[in-house]
Amino acid sequence: MLSFPLVVLYKKSLKCFLQLKTDDRVVKHIVMVILFCFVRVVSNLEMSDPAVKRVVSNIIRSPEDKREYRGLEFTNGLKAILISDPTTDKSSAALDVHIGSLSDPSNISGLAHFCEHMLFLGTKKYPKENEYSQFLSEHAGSSNAFTSGEHTNYYFDVSHEHLQGALDRFAQFFLCPLFDESCKDREVNAVDSEHEKNLMNDAWRLFQLEKATGNPDHPFSKFGTGNKLTLETRPSQDGIDIRQELLKFHSTFYSSNLMGLCVLGRESLFEHTRYIVFVFLVLHMCVLFLQQFYKVVPIKDIRNLYVTFPIPDLQKYYKSNPGHYLGHLIGHEGPGSLLSELKAKGWVNTLVGGQKEGARGFMFFIINVDLTEEGLLHVEDIIFHMFQYIQKLRTEGPQEWVFQECKDLNAVAFRFKDKERPRGYTSKVAGLLHYYPLEEILAAEYMLEDFRPDLIEMVLDKLRPENVRVAVVSKSFEGQTDKTEEWYGTQYKQESIFDEVIKKWQNADLNGKFKLPMRNEFIPSNFEIYPLEKDSPSYPILIKDTAMSKVWFKQDDKFFLPKACLNFEFFSPFAYVDPLHCNMAYLYLELLKDSLNEYAYAAELAGLNYDLQNTIYGMYLSVKGYNDKQHILLKKIIEKMATFEIDEKRFDIIKEAYMRSLNNFRAEQPHQHAMYYLRLLMTEVAWTKDELKEALDDVTLPRLKAFIPQLLSRLHIEALLHGNITKQSALSMMQMVEDTLIEHAHTKPLLPSQLIRYREVQVPDGGWYVYQQRNEVHNNCGIEIYYQTDMQSTHDNMLLELFCQIISEPCFNTLRTKEQLGYIVFSGPRRANGVQGLRFIIQSEKAPHYLESRVEAFLKTMEKSVEEMSEEAFQKHIQALAIRRLDKPKKLAAECAKYWGEIISQQYNFDRDNIEVAYLKTLTKDSIMQFYRDLLAIDAPKRHKVSVHVLSREMDSCPVVGEFPAQNDVNLAPAPSLPQPVLVQDMTEFKRSLPLFPLAKPHINFMAAKL
Repeated sequence: MLSFPLVVLYKKSLKCFLQLKTDDRVVKHIVMVILFCFVRVVSNLEMSDPAVKRVVSNIIRSPEDKREYRGLEFTNGLKAILISDPTTDKSSAALDVHIGSLSDPSNISGLAHFCEHMLFLGTKKYPKENEYSQFLSEHAGSSNAFTSGEHTNYYFDVSHEHLQGALDRFAQFFLCPLFDESCKDREVNAVDSEHEKNLMNDAWRLFQLEKATGNPDHPFSKFGTGNKLTLETRPSQDGIDIRQELLKFHSTFYSSNLMGLCVLGRESLFEHTRYIVFVFLVLHMCVLFLQQFYKVVPIKDIRNLYVTFPIPDLQKYYKSNPGHYLGHLIGHEGPGSLLSELKAKGWVNTLVGGQKEGARGFMFFIINVDLTEEGLLHVEDIIFHMFQYIQKLRTEGPQEWVFQECKDLNAVAFRFKDKERPRGYTSKVAGLLHYYPLEEILAAEYMLEDFRPDLIEMVLDKLRPENVRVAVVSKSFEGQTDKTEEWYGTQYKQESIFDEVIKKWQNADLNGKFKLPMRNEFIPSNFEIYPLEKDSPSYPILIKDTAMSKVWFKQDDKFFLPKACLNFEFFSPFAYVDPLHCNMAYLYLELLKDSLNEYAYAAELAGLNYDLQNTIYGMYLSVKGYNDKQHILLKKIIEKMATFEIDEKRFDIIKEAYMRSLNNFRAEQPHQHAMYYLRLLMTEVAWTKDELKEALDDVTLPRLKAFIPQLLSRLHIEALLHGNITKQSALSMMQMVEDTLIEHAHTKPLLPSQLIRYREVQVPDGGWYVYQQRNEVHNNCGIEIYYQTDMQSTHDNMLLELFCQIISEPCFNTLRTKEQLGYIVFSGPRRANGVQGLRFIIQSEKAPHYLESRVEAFLKTMEKSVEEMSEEAFQKHIQALAIRRLDKPKKLAAECAKYWGEIISQQYNFDRDNIEVAYLKTLTKDSIMQFYRDLLAIDAPKRHKVSVHVLSREMDSCPVVGEFPAQNDVNLAPAPSLPQPVLVQDMTEFKRSLPLFPLAKPHINFMAAKL
């Protein structure tokens, strides 16, 4: 056993080493000798060594999980889960600090969140502010972080060869951050921009209102995001040094005993352990033990009822989980459920019930309802029905068979859970380390072992009228409120619930229409993995090609789970002829899903989901999950499609909800508006929200009833059936689909000339077009700048993607971090209808024409940057992009999505990644420079540019271009002089005046693909 003094010597030596500059060679050599000796000793020790307090190897995992795990508990209190996955393309790590915004000082709201931002901007060992992000970008990696009430979670992924380099940089966040004064002021702007982005978001507003109207003395009431007022203006007025507060917060709360670490890579558990001990043992440890009714006015036209009960913290009861049991019943959507009865009365559309995290020591049980117009007039009655259902549960008592069914569902989900992507997985596991034993860390969320009627009854006892808090959200309350929440400006009115109402709810009697759920017949029982058929191909093959259908099939040869993905596109020329037909296709499918809900909910609980939506070409249906009873759900959906009868009451309700959703588009974020307008500009046929709203008045019940048989009268179906199924079963399912449609809807095949494909607008050489619109809700502006390059091809795809890879990190570092243009800054490829280009998306308080100038200035700097780039650096970018492209899907649904993307685009290049990466490796720096000079430089002969400027609500107008003098506080690259663009006044005329690209040609030879 290693002596404790040697551990101390090691820790001091390592901390010294981690902070040494490269020129401290003699000292570094001495320290390295000490560290080498220590690591040699550790390598040969049993894990009873004082550096590691406990090692856990018997971690419960899914039988299908092939990864290896080890849990570590360090002497400094840090808990870690190490994951060895020899097949992973990406490595990842995450560290979760069990401290968040609830620990903000009372006079500095948002400090924990601000600390999270600042840790990315330089450490003593790596002082360059973008060192971490640049290293990750060069090695196919990415990173992010989030701050919640009680957690701050940091995570990254990187190519598997570079895990240790990334970990070393990552560890410095928690050892020696700089909190550099020069970055502080800029990053306050980033936090402020993030808050501005959320200001008009109803979810953020309602969450803050929930906190603000609670106990003002409890930390739960705090404003967690922070903004310029809380992090700069007020502290400055009060003489508070924010940098010192950051240092104090970090040194106080970033304590190793409050941290959970998760690392995933190809390395063995032994190698993981050795390196993690080497880097993270030096983390320091500071021993820390740590009846109303509201009317609320939203931004969007929504109607919601929130019924909330405070309940005790149930975390420690995770093996019996009484909150899950009650949420399963109260939130059930099958026949006899609370939702079923409320929908039948025409009062609600959806209902969600279950437990919700509060803070340490308490939780909430919530019942959230989406109200209809009539439902808004019956809030008291809806809540009365809620208490009737709760009384039904009290009378029936806890049912062991219900608990057992939940247990069985969880057991199946755990046994056959999909492999997770490294970055999200490590982030999640790191957070769970604060709550569960190391042995159970992977299984704890699925564990239902102890049926505890006493706990269920204890929680039920808290769901009483005298314990309730009610909030109703509706635009109809405008002008009726008398309070404004401080940070988001939410208008609301607080009222007491009358005693007679409370008494009525207390006396809620039994309602004979309420029933407990029936036993779930969709729970799978057959988990057989079908053997691969002889000469099973690596990619989808065409197994049927007729006038009615084209069927692609791929038997799973990678994941070997009892799951399948079924995708169908029903092409119909009637679905998108004009806005009226588009609306009717949408309403038909929404009403269809609404009528299927009670039946399909049981399948959803059993891990079998479906999606059904209208598209510009017709209808899309997917059925995904366990393959055992997949055909049963598919048959029911197709039968319902072909025989559907509309409920008049639900028609009025769904139509009204659709109109509100169209109106609510006005409140979406400015950058989302910019993306929407660009799509309208560039796509041959695309109906606007205004056109859809205008046509919706013409949709009547008789007209919709007449439309459905017309829609189904002629179809062409293209399908992909992928997973644990055989070719014969795939053909049988497809035959069932066709036979059902032919029998009940008299469907005939489309004529070849009716298979419409829409094309992309072609911008002329040297063309620059600007389209301006105003966002009526948000204070920020939004911009999307699109440099159209060419049609997709292997050559053009790789030139564009490599250029995007090269500029991605510098773009974020320059435009967001240094120039502080806004919280949302993005660059990358845009692809639609077989055509592609480079795009920049920014949301900012600054004017669009200024953002335009900064993007052009940045692009100009990249010309020199690429010219001066070393061959070694250039090859790093090629390797990073290759790793990203060859990163294998981690689950069946992700692989299926890639194949389906090829099918729906009608390009069918199923081996695209391998083909394009092989070509990528032939590219040279000269080819990238030529790409830039031909297509992106201001004087490029083939530059094709379209810009969308979304103005803030405070701006009536804005020039499309302008001259901007250099600013003193930031060393800005000079903005090039821009030509005068063409201002687009009318979208339709713009598209009529320009040519269209041809349709993309399929990669595959269909004659050879047929069997």
